[in-house]
Amino acid sequence: MNYNDKSIGSILEYANKLVGKTFGEIDKYDRLEESKGKGNLGQVVEESYFGYEVNSRAEADFVHVGVELKVTPYKVNKNKTISAKERLVLNIINYMEEYKKSFEESSFWTKNKELLLVFYEWKKEIDRKDYVVKDVMLHNFSEEDLIVIRNDWKTIVNKIKSGKAHELSEADTNYLGACSKGANKNSVRIQPFSNELAMQRAFSLKSSYMTYLIRKRLGMQGEKTVSILKGTKKGIEELLHDKFSPYYGKSIDEICRILDINIISAKGTLPKNYAQIISSRILGVKNNKLDNIEEFSKANIKFKTIRIEKNGKIKQHMSLETFKYTEIIKEEWDESQLRNTFAEQKYLFVVFRYDENDVLRLDKIKLWNMPLNILDTKLKETWEETIKVIKEGLIIEVKGNKKYDNMPASTFNRVCHTRPHAQNSSDTYPLPDGREHVKKCFWLDKEYILSLVK
Repeated sequence: MNYNDKSIGSILEYANKLVGKTFGEIDKYDRLEESKGKGNLGQVVEESYFGYEVNSRAEADFVHVGVELKVTPYKVNKNKTISAKERLVLNIINYMEEYKKSFEESSFWTKNKELLLVFYEWKKEIDRKDYVVKDVMLHNFSEEDLIVIRNDWKTIVNKIKSGKAHELSEADTNYLGACSKGANKNSVRIQPFSNELAMQRAFSLKSSYMTYLIRKRLGMQGEKTVSILKGTKKGIEELLHDKFSPYYGKSIDEICRILDINIISAKGTLPKNYAQIISSRILGVKNNKLDNIEEFSKANIKFKTIRIEKNGKIKQHMSLETFKYTEIIKEEWDESQLRNTFAEQKYLFVVFRYDENDVLRLDKIKLWNMPLNILDTKLKETWEETIKVIKEGLIIEVKGNKKYDNMPASTFNRVCHTRPHAQNSSDTYPLPDGREHVKKCFWLDKEYILSLVK
């Protein structure tokens, strides 16, 4: 052993010598030749470099100093930014034991309170043994992060206590997730307060949290971020409520006077981004850029304005990302872009409502994620029907100047449907049979959105 496993300084100094090495150079026991298991890169570092046996102990890897070793990839995107390639999977959740413990006694905190992170750059075209270690860091959770993570852990445990471990979803929480962990859907476990078997899950740090971490570490964060939790000792939900609730029921005029901003034109019209401007000021963020909020980046929270008309309805459905016809048919549901969007993402709905005098007022906010019982039923149905139609040959009918197809429309299941999302009729993607068809995306139905915010 070339380091002192009772000294964090010695462990970190030795770990830093990994930088620049390929996993092939580290691998003494040809572990990478044996199989293509996901965990093998971590096992190579544990066994070949640090010299301890691969294990599944409850305590941290470097038990004397309470440090857990994790090897994790990032990728370079087309726009030259970097992102975590995946969530950081930690330890398996034992449903029968975890709920009995306090946070300090929990399996998550016992094993992961301090992390030695070994980052490598993932590239699709190269073999695993040729991946290069790019950086090493010792990660301690900040006080602000820990408040959020404690709340996340409680959310997970409370679902277990309610007999709903089978309904756990990564989008339930902000930084600390409960990701599925197993070979397939048959990897299930018993749970204490229900007879229903629950998918085996592990604690994990979300990919959005890991992306923030690696970008900050490598100095590639882009524009400077702002923390809205720093110094507050509050969680995300509590802080958002405290910030927005004083303005509930107030008109745009009243809010602007209180915040000392002027966004209404001389003609009395509002800019399209009025909700973003007002929300930014309420949260104390300059330049109206809610994406620059540190906690929103870490938790993968997306901002959406909802406007309820005088008649109590919403005018527009909610659009998602466009899909390519030739690509979406290659997906499996569990790894599909649509499922991943809602399995990991939360939305901050900022709801405005017209009163009986046609005055637009801030009604409420809602931090929402799609529940698993909608995600894997209604959303899946729309996705499956879309795939089926594309594979069997899309039927296009021309009526007057418009084209219609047989993809699931807004009457399909009142939750999700497809519709065009293009600049014009010439903005198309190729179909598998070679024809061109206008770009489309999935949309959440406006009636479903209304039911959520009501």
